[in-house]
Amino acid sequence: MGAIKTILTIIYVIVCLILIVIALMQSKEDEGASGTIVGSSSSSSFYEQNKGRTKEGKLKKWTIILGVAFAILTLILGILYML
Repeated sequence: MGAIKTILTIIYVIVCLILIVIALMQSKEDEGASGTIVGSSSSSSFYEQNKGRTKEGKLKKWTIILGVAFAILTLILGILYML
């Protein structure tokens, strides 16, 4: 059980560091929360349709993936350390 904790802790630290770096690499979106609520009128532009293929789109996708991995590893490590 000790080896599993050690391996998961190392993976957890790596995920945390990569998540921090990727979050810092992202550019600030000017719309913020009000753009989410109100919406944007330029949703039909070429850039908006292909946003997932840009650098910003890929960074956002990896931020979400690593955020989910962070949450799952947090729960698993919390359970393992309680045992």
